Amino acid sequence: MTNRVLSTYLSHLFRFGNLTVTDPDGRSSRWGDGTGKPLHIRFNSKSAEWGVAINPGLKFGEAYMNGGVDMVEGSIFDLLSLVFRNGGSDAANEPWMQAIARMRLLYRRYIQNNTPQRARANVHHHYDLSSQLYDLFLDTDRQYSCAYFETPTASLEQAQLAKKRHIAAKLFFDRPDLRTLDVGCGWGGLGLYLAQHLDAKVTGVTLSDEQLAIAQRRAADSGLTGHADFRLEDYRDTQGPFDRIVSVGMFEHVGLDFYEDYFGQCARLLDDDGVMLLHTIGRIEEPANTNAFIGKYIFPGGYLPSLSQVTKATERCGLIVTDVEVLRLHYADTLRHWRERFEARREEAKAIYDERFCRMWEFYLAVSETAFRWQDLVVFQVQLTKKLDTLPITRDYIYETETRLRQKEQAAERAGRSESWGGRNAAE
Repeated sequence: MTNRVLSTYLSHLFRFGNLTVTDPDGRSSRWGDGTGKPLHIRFNSKSAEWGVAINPGLKFGEAYMNGGVDMVEGSIFDLLSLVFRNGGSDAANEPWMQAIARMRLLYRRYIQNNTPQRARANVHHHYDLSSQLYDLFLDTDRQYSCAYFETPTASLEQAQLAKKRHIAAKLFFDRPDLRTLDVGCGWGGLGLYLAQHLDAKVTGVTLSDEQLAIAQRRAADSGLTGHADFRLEDYRDTQGPFDRIVSVGMFEHVGLDFYEDYFGQCARLLDDDGVMLLHTIGRIEEPANTNAFIGKYIFPGGYLPSLSQVTKATERCGLIVTDVEVLRLHYADTLRHWRERFEARREEAKAIYDERFCRMWEFYLAVSETAFRWQDLVVFQVQLTKKLDTLPITRDYIYETETRLRQKEQAAERAGRSESWGGRNAAE
């Protein structure tokens, strides 16, 4: 390999593994100690090779997406797994990479200036993609956030149902008709669950036209229109009060400069005896930049906080942290299911979009899974109140509620099967 900058970077990065790299001139070099699954990548252009040498955090994903890099042996997931298992970001200590990181840190405040107008544009960029795309890899309820795997063998559908049950239990629905706000309601799955199983009066807000249409249709089809009201609305414009507030997978889009605005609005909307549950991706280490490729192509304006950044904002807004749970590898397993489902139906995705889009999506799912499995990304579930005595002082109520909800779900499933069987017999 004649590119000494890239050669230096790779020699620092790969302490172990079995990687062959072929440059645009056809020369091949090997990296690692020769152990493990053989992997082979080929650079198809000098521009792709130099881009990765100077700014690997962004340019490798771009090169793969645009065909500047091909996997000759192994998959992009295999390669990224090897990178992160070797320490991944440790090689970022090179002076030129530190300079790029500093520039990105300065630029971060601009790209995360999530005003209502920019927030709407950011949501449109990702969540208003074809609904057919999400059907290719999500569960049947379209839960586009970390699932909760109660057992290692749980299916994606089982784990996403467990996630909704777990969140519902933490919200402590101690009576029917509690006014509940779902901030960033997605396609309505969680809101409909709370309306159906907890008799909650749900208001769900989203900035996605595509998600809103589907959520409203699902509410009508389920006969829950009176208990689940979905709206196209920025959380900053929502009027309260509410007894319960839940936000799943939305806080990542708020932007660091708006944390106090967000929690301040939640505090104003939440009743004095209310409960809030925040479910967000976060970091177990000190604050850092969002992955450059993800920030540019997948979630513009996104930011993944450290827990200290979350609690600093809640403290200033008069909210009390009553419970924190760290879901450590649950999102890695969720992403594994998504990645495998997308791979199995890749040709369908290509028919909807094109090869470049499929490569972009493959890289997104692969780099996300490997980051949750081998780097510092986790999911925080943060429970918040305004008063110390709003909730029981032990966590027993969470487990007891989950047991009751599980029994209720099973009864509803049996009733649905009986109804379906009876209808079939009647038709026959």
